[in-house]
Amino acid sequence: MPKIKTHQATAKRFKQTRTNKIIKRRCGQDHFNSRDRGQVTRSKRRDVEMAGAEIKTIRMLTPYN
Repeated sequence: MPKIKTHQATAKRFKQTRTNKIIKRRCGQDHFNSRDRGQVTRSKRRDVEMAGAEIKTIRMLTPYN
């Protein structure tokens, strides 16, 4: 059976934890933090767990991660 190619754009944006959760970095929300509350600004720094419907697609695109 041949090897499956990893989709590199997906591999760069998503990581898999030890408990097989898919994590992504929040994107495009680092600007204009002065108008946000401090709690909102701090939450933008954190990684986010992906929803169930998208996990299946991400796992197909990154088979060896």
